Amino acid sequence: MKALQLVEPKKWQLLDISEPASPGVGDVVVRVHRVGICGTDYSGYLGKMPFYSYPRIPGHELGVEVVAVGEGVTNVAVGDRCSVEPYINCQRCYSCVSGHSNCCMHHQTLGVHCDGGLRPLFTVPGRKLHISRKLSFEQLALVETLAIGCHAVNRGAPKAGEVVLVIGAGPIGLSVVEFAKLSGARTIVMDMNERRLAFVREVMGVPDTIMAKGGAEDLKALEAMTGENLAQVVIDATGSHHSMSGALQYLGFTGRLVYVGVTQEEVHFGHPLMHRRELSVLASRNALASDFTRIIRLIEDGQIDTNPWMTHRASLEEVPMRFTEWMNPESAVLKAVVSV
Repeated sequence: MKALQLVEPKKWQLLDISEPASPGVGDVVVRVHRVGICGTDYSGYLGKMPFYSYPRIPGHELGVEVVAVGEGVTNVAVGDRCSVEPYINCQRCYSCVSGHSNCCMHHQTLGVHCDGGLRPLFTVPGRKLHISRKLSFEQLALVETLAIGCHAVNRGAPKAGEVVLVIGAGPIGLSVVEFAKLSGARTIVMDMNERRLAFVREVMGVPDTIMAKGGAEDLKALEAMTGENLAQVVIDATGSHHSMSGALQYLGFTGRLVYVGVTQEEVHFGHPLMHRRELSVLASRNALASDFTRIIRLIEDGQIDTNPWMTHRASLEEVPMRFTEWMNPESAVLKAVVSV
């Protein structure tokens, strides 16, 4: 069967690989129907993702069908449609046993640390599958993106009536916006791209946006919207060390800053501001199984509309020629989806 591999940054290869063997204890063989492309994939292609290794078959946003079930698997059956929780954890380390499987000490993300879903069939632990009887394979492939935003908002723990500033309106930032809205907090979105901000206002129904210009102007714009209290939660989804280093200034007293974007560069800020306002700085990595369950129910119940997310589509063979096009801001890609 055919698989698409990143041999090294910026070098794709379509190769023949063997079909997986019958699944062992606890494992499941799945047929991949849809793969969503996200910022991690683009960063891996460019060689800018700090956790990426090569050669690698990418693909961690997955809508799959169960085709074979190993001994001991009881949560899924052949024919089930599922979203894949792509964070393979050891179940034995301190993080795992304390309920933080998203940051397992021996963590492996499909398509990043180990081979992912840009191939027709592969084996995955059955415990990493989340069933839906209603959602399409495209919708199931979107669940992981939404889970990243869900977990980031949970880390910031906004309350109804508080202000959440989301910096960056790419796919991860927009997934954050979905759950900031559901928290009941007032959501404000900042980005350098007016087209993205228009999407936030017109499609996502968030009226308060700030066109980022850099420096003091952005702070003044936030002050004009919120007064001296500023934001109680700031979630930076840019992956830019410049933005991440400046994000603290937007927090009012006792505020919480969440980094969900990832950078290889150093992030730095002056300590006096953080100390005076008693601010908290948090990282948000991956998501939890409960996030996937919650998101599937929200989509099934119509509380999250997935239709605007799917903007570009391609077959497995078309990916190498389309990939650089998708990275161009002028292409207006929100979510590219690959049919395998």
